[in-house]
Amino acid sequence: MYDYIVTGSAGYLGKTLVEFLEQKGNVVLSLDIQTGFDLNKSEVVERIFEENKARNLINLFALNDKVEESGFRSTFLDLDLEDFRRTLEVNVTSLFSVCREFIRNNTQGNIVNFSSIYGVRSPDPRLYGSGEKPISYGVSKAAVLQLSRHLATHAAPDFRVNSIVLGGVFENQHESFIHDYSLKVPLARMGNPEDIQEAVLFLTSESSTYVTGSAVYIDGGFSSW
Repeated sequence: MYDYIVTGSAGYLGKTLVEFLEQKGNVVLSLDIQTGFDLNKSEVVERIFEENKARNLINLFALNDKVEESGFRSTFLDLDLEDFRRTLEVNVTSLFSVCREFIRNNTQGNIVNFSSIYGVRSPDPRLYGSGEKPISYGVSKAAVLQLSRHLATHAAPDFRVNSIVLGGVFENQHESFIHDYSLKVPLARMGNPEDIQEAVLFLTSESSTYVTGSAVYIDGGFSSW
């Protein structure tokens, strides 16, 4: 029995979260396409969760424009429909598959899914110059919130399902972007990987046994304006 399964474990946030959880003495199963686990294949997902039980599932895998450079288009009018479909397939359909198999193969547990401020706010085009944050990303992250609410109500009381609504995280973006983005944040900075760690620990601990179906905002106050 694993303490945690972390998907997207080879990503920028995933690596630091796995290290943090292991430093706390947890046994973690790391899943990422970079390490040979393609969670977009239903047969792979079914096999993984049949063979590996866990108390907690943390889902960090997703397509984002920083990963998929082809996601940048001049405007939504130019976005290829296949790119739109692929984002929804990974960020919503595959996420549902992973959550469902975790619930199907365990008797109880906690799930933490990651949404984005762009799932609850439209991106400010002034931050992106001549480009545009792809509409498909925000649509998919809005769907994550509804997916989590549905699972929270229909898998209760044995499973608790919550979302983290994450603001922009510093990852060596251009200085002008960091400056302009930080002006929109009451705490005057972008987030760091460390900012999510204690929240994940709280949402999977005995301290949050009456918390489910919630969206926890970790955005420095960005969405409060």
